[in-house]
Amino acid sequence: MPEARPTLAVPLWYGSATPFVPLLHQPALVFGHARELEVPVPALLQGCGLSEADFRNGAARVTPQQWLQLLGNAHAALRSPETPFAIGRQLLPGHYGAASLALRDAGCLRQALTLLHQHAPALSPLLVPKLVEEGELAVLLWLDAVGLRSQRNFVVDMQMAALVSMTQWLSGAHAPWTFCFNRSAPRHVEQHEAHLGSALRFGCHVDAMLLPRTWLDRPWPAAARPGAAAAQQAGERAASLAAGPERSLLEALHTLLLQQVHKAPTLEAAAAHFHFSPATFKRRLAAEGTHFQAELDRARSHVALYLFQFRGSGNDEVARHLGFHDVPNFRRSFKRWTGATPSDLRADLWPLPAG
Repeated sequence: MPEARPTLAVPLWYGSATPFVPLLHQPALVFGHARELEVPVPALLQGCGLSEADFRNGAARVTPQQWLQLLGNAHAALRSPETPFAIGRQLLPGHYGAASLALRDAGCLRQALTLLHQHAPALSPLLVPKLVEEGELAVLLWLDAVGLRSQRNFVVDMQMAALVSMTQWLSGAHAPWTFCFNRSAPRHVEQHEAHLGSALRFGCHVDAMLLPRTWLDRPWPAAARPGAAAAQQAGERAASLAAGPERSLLEALHTLLLQQVHKAPTLEAAAAHFHFSPATFKRRLAAEGTHFQAELDRARSHVALYLFQFRGSGNDEVARHLGFHDVPNFRRSFKRWTGATPSDLRADLWPLPAG
């Protein structure tokens, strides 16, 4: 039996129904943006369980579900393809306490991305960035932290715009990002090109941002400021002590499954890892609009894509790595995960940015 965890006032893992997002942080930014564009308050707050007076309550906290409802209402009312990008440009570093202060003092992109991941509940609660380095390339994957469902594309665009805007502001330079999207190309890509650039790749089966690895450690102006290192350390310490959940349950599960994907992970073992009963774990995943097999399939597809893309692996090698006993079964599973066969994928691998 797993060792009992102490009862905590703050949950270790958050989900879409966990009330931990300060209303005066990202939700207030969305509210203010929509009000500046004259969206009526009733239309903006419909279904959110909030009133305009709540935005004057400095202690109020909302769930990711409420924030997503607010985003959806703003998007529906504004009817503009620019909305996710306009909101995203204002999100980071933000004014979210110590985590934002530490992010503002980042001395390079690697440090900024580390802070974004470490303090995702404060800085990026809906999508968690995960950095992967392969050869001369840096790949930033965006992992679902809550049940985004139909709003995932909107949130992906918003978070990508947030990171691009922040990186440009803190570095003073335009990083040569390549953007990969797990969707078909939209009819009009003008907004993506205007806010992200022309290096756009659709149909990639993952949402990711790529750039040459050398950009990770290029010094930013903050690194040269007197006392910058001490300020950064103080901000990181304060951010680590901030009250709130440690990480998203979905992101933590994805990390666990990536580590164990070759061992045929089971729901029971994963539930024990998080100190849940299997029934409770099923309910927690169902609340996010998913289930264990779907998350396992997602992890397997990410590993398969990685092996095909960056290691040049063949079907036999990938099938063995994922614990499949025969290649035909792997092929069928891969097509179910991605909608494409391995041979289709290899014929159209992502174009990678030049170093």
